[in-house]
Order: sequence, then structure tokens, then C-alpha cells
Amino acid sequence: MRLAITIPALNEEQSIRAIIERSLEARADILERTGLSSFEITVVSDGSTDRTASIAREYSDRIRLIEFPKNRGYGAAIVAGWRTSQAELLGFLDADGTCDPRFFGDLVLALEEKGADIALGCRLHKNSHMPALRRVGNRIFAWMLSVFSLSRVRDVASGMRVVRRSALNALFPLPEGLNFTPAMSARALLSRELSITEIDMPYEERAGHSKLHVLRDGWRFLKVILETIFLYRPNRLLGFIALGLFGLCAVMMTYPTIYRMQQGKFEEWMIYRFLVSVLLSSVAVLMICVGHLARKAADISLSNDPIRDRYASSVGKFVHSRAFWLLPMLLVFSGGAFVWDAWSAYLKTGEVYEHWSRFVAMMFFMTLSAILVATKFLDYCLNLLAERLAYLRQTREEDSAS
Repeated sequence: MRLAITIPALNEEQSIRAIIERSLEARADILERTGLSSFEITVVSDGSTDRTASIAREYSDRIRLIEFPKNRGYGAAIVAGWRTSQAELLGFLDADGTCDPRFFGDLVLALEEKGADIALGCRLHKNSHMPALRRVGNRIFAWMLSVFSLSRVRDVASGMRVVRRSALNALFPLPEGLNFTPAMSARALLSRELSITEIDMPYEERAGHSKLHVLRDGWRFLKVILETIFLYRPNRLLGFIALGLFGLCAVMMTYPTIYRMQQGKFEEWMIYRFLVSVLLSSVAVLMICVGHLARKAADISLSNDPIRDRYASSVGKFVHSRAFWLLPMLLVFSGGAFVWDAWSAYLKTGEVYEHWSRFVAMMFFMTLSAILVATKFLDYCLNLLAERLAYLRQTREEDSAS
């Protein structure tokens, strides 16, 4: 098995010589410890205007050098380096001297031991020299991803990691800028097709001026994490919104409920609380249903087995169950029961004397029933799409095999 690492460099003349020499010195140790057959090094000068490229060119007999005439971005440089090799394992580290190239041996061993697709080095530990502000940002991003995923890493923006080439199709496309690393972490954590492992690594102060702008790049990191959540776990984000709306509804209806229990009636002004509460709770249920459909569409599109992942979520299992139709039927029956007397009186006398609260309750139950029926219909359409995609993929595989 072979390992190819890329060192993206933008105006790193102060550190590029040292990181190349350290990487070359680490080669023998890495090969001996891991049993790899080869260790390749590619430096990508990402539009550097200083002596970065000329210094790297001195080592052209032992490394590959790619020179971008203009700056294309951190992620673009890494991918360009990977494309020059056919190695099964692909890695990268920053050119600023903060990471120790020998640690690639630890990452490869961790990758093999855990059977993971990605192994990254974590800078968030007591012996790390990471600046405090970056520590805070990393912890916030890591917390966000842990809320929406089933696993967790502490350092989502680590600039040193090893990736299996076989995982690239599930990871790409990735951003071309500095948000390349948090995007990769987010996809690995949220995708059902990938796994990621993390081990502590030594981390020193960088040489030269940092290319990372806290506010600008912090916003890009946040944006790419949110976009990945929208892609893989829209149901969880919309579920949190639904919980918030249910909470607001409960707050608004607390006083009318207590008043009704004590006085046996509702005041006329309470109609506003009723109407707003119906709106909030209806939107909350709609968010849950839309989240289920969005997650299902994502699973069908991104999974290797569309049929297997049609009912991955708990909401999906309920929508597909035979008991599902009992709920909209019960809601319709309950809504009708609230105004049955009023409807009967209207047919007999042409007039209605029931309190407005019963009609608001009826509207709420009927609305929920309509949302559920519409969700069931769209869910059925997605099932048909999953079966069609599965058939097309199977046919494509059979054609390629023959």
C-alpha cells in the first residue's frame, strides 16, 4: 500500500525548506513502522509570489512540485497534489511547520486499526500550542457537528490527515479554500457511508504570518458546516426548529389552559393565543414532515443502496407502517367531534351557537391530518424513485461487468 502526501504552500518561504526536509527525513521511519511500500511527497505552490517555489524546486529529484500561476485555494492545491499519484492512501499537512511529518505513521496505523476512511490529527489537547481564539472556534464547530451526527471529532479543521482514495467519491465535491478541512470533517461525520477517527498530535507555533482570517474564514467554516448539515441531516435541523415552535406553543397556551381549568371557560381575548398556537404547532408538524422527506431524498440520492435507506429514520418507519393511517383518521374524527353539535344545529336551524374555541380546535386537527396525508403521498413518490434508481444502478453495474 502506498501513501502520497501533499503540502499546499502559499508564500511560505520561511518554512518550506524545513517542512520538505522533515518530510524526507520522516520517510524511512514511516515506511518501517507502517509497512507501506512507498511514501510520495508533492509540494503545491499555490500562486506564491515569494521564493516558495524556487526553494521547493531544489528538491525536485526527491519530490513532485506543482506551481499554480495564480492562487487557487488551499483545497484546490491539495486535490491537485492527490491527482498526481495513484496511491491508495492520500494525506496532507500544512507548510507552516506546525505539524510533524512523522505523525503520518501514527495516522496510517490508526486508519488501519479502526478500519476508518479518514484519520486526522487533533490539535486540541493540553500540550498543543494552538492559539486560544482558534481553540474556541474549533470547539464550537465540533459541538455543532456532534449535535447533528452520531459520532464526534474535536478538531474539525485539522490540517493534517490521511484519507483512503476509495472514500473520495463520497467526499467530493469539497471547497477549494481553507474551508476544505471542515467540509471534509462534516461530510465524514454526517454521511452514512464514511467513518472517521481522530488521535492527538503534536502542534507547534507556525512560522511566518497565518493565512487564516478569523472572521472571514470562520464564517466560511460555519457556512460549509451548515450546508453539509442541510445535505445529510435536514431532518435534525428542522426537528430542532419544530421543538422550539412546540415550546412557544406550550408557553402561549399555559395561561388559557390554567384559566379554563379554574373558571370552566375561555375569555374572548384568548382567541389570539389559540390562533397563534395553532399556527406554531402546525408549522412544527410541517417541519418534522418536511425534514423526513428531505432526509429521505438525501439518503436515496447519496446512498449506495437506495432501497435499503428508504426507511432509515424513525419518522420514516412510522410513515411506512400500517398504523400510520390511524393517526390522520383519528385527527379527522376528533376535529369533527368538536363541531358535531354545531353542525347538527346548523342543519336544523341554520344557526350556530358553539364557542369559537371548538372551531379553532377542529381547524387544528384537520390541518394536521392534511399535512400527514400529503407527507404520505410524497413519501410514496420517493419510494417509487428509490426503486427506479436501484434498478438503474443495477443495470449500469451489469452492463459495465459485461
